[in-house]
Amino acid sequence: MPPAFAGHAPTPYHGTLPDTANGTLTATLARAPRRRKNESDLTHGLKWAAWDWLYHEAGCRAIAFEVRLEGPGGRIADLAAVGPGNRVYLIEVKASRSDAARDGNTPRDASRLHDRRIPLADAVHLTAGVLEAAAAAARSRDPGAQKRWKDDPAYRLAGAEHRRAVRRQEANARRIDSLSTKFHDPAYLRVAHCHYIMAPKGIVRRTELPPFWGLLDETPAIRVEAPVKQIREATAHVLRAVARANTRDIMTAAARERPARADETEPPPFTPGPFK
Repeated sequence: MPPAFAGHAPTPYHGTLPDTANGTLTATLARAPRRRKNESDLTHGLKWAAWDWLYHEAGCRAIAFEVRLEGPGGRIADLAAVGPGNRVYLIEVKASRSDAARDGNTPRDASRLHDRRIPLADAVHLTAGVLEAAAAAARSRDPGAQKRWKDDPAYRLAGAEHRRAVRRQEANARRIDSLSTKFHDPAYLRVAHCHYIMAPKGIVRRTELPPFWGLLDETPAIRVEAPVKQIREATAHVLRAVARANTRDIMTAAARERPARADETEPPPFTPGPFK
């Protein structure tokens, strides 16, 4: 169980900043984190609930939003933090069941989708051949017609089957492109001691939790405690990623708030360069 910080009042996190005892910290945070354009009020509030839990309950003092982690996967954590004893926490925020299911695919799900590519491509090729043969047959039955052969029942049926095969192939390709196995990714599980899903009560059931993940609710409180994994050499990497994310947020806020020059319509966005 992470160390509790006694003596702090409940914090209003939905749409507002967590109320910390350090006014300077609150003022700084008010400038840094910005709601993403596609982020709902619920997701924004859940992120602050997660921040509140990390700060007050887990005792973390290095916390950041939208942290791109190092490594070949380059995964982005909704929140990353480092607490007492250099314990690393990662939190994924899920506002709906569909959102939670999106990252809950297993490697077997990915393998199954990839295995379907060849049969689906074969079906497209086969139905294209049938369609071509049906078109030739329709033209031969009425050689003087210009477009009437397209009304031939056999040609229309072959066309419908070919379009269905193409749609199935395209749908499978879209699923492969958007498939996420984040909750089951061994590399992602190796970058933190504790992984949590933050979701409103009822969104993620205890029985649905992936292995090695804990569950937080919006109060914020632990519903299922995450197991503490024994990992090596994660803290320094995550601290660098947290520092980069917080610097990005602060500099983006500063660029937005600085007065615009007379020849500018709005301040230019801040784009961080490569970290070295």
